[in-house]
Amino acid sequence: MRYITHVSRNKQTRLAEGRKIPASKACQNPTAFEIGDCCNHLKIPHAIEKDKAYSRDLMQVGRVRVMLKRSDGSLHNPLIASKKQLMLRIAELVPKHAGRIKKPEAATSSSNAAPLKSGKAGRKKR
Repeated sequence: MRYITHVSRNKQTRLAEGRKIPASKACQNPTAFEIGDCCNHLKIPHAIEKDKAYSRDLMQVGRVRVMLKRSDGSLHNPLIASKKQLMLRIAELVPKHAGRIKKPEAATSSSNAAPLKSGKAGRKKR
């Protein structure tokens, strides 16, 4: 089992602060749940530990435990042989995560609606 924390792929952190992949390939502020969903997509067994935190950044909780190899030594996903390859693939998938993609709002009903008046418009000050 290997651990993956959000800091390893955060674009805003420096190498000295714990980033493991190049900033050009890193994503911005990934969460443990997004990382877990990416592991599901890649068909890699994982476990999200909600109560754990990175020692240098205690405000961001959660880490993901992944199993890259089976007990016989074969890989779960033949395209991912190391933790670094997994982090690079996760960094590609997190920006496409369903929670990050903003849905277009229906502007037809809100743009045609008349503005509402506040209740205090006609009152006098005492």
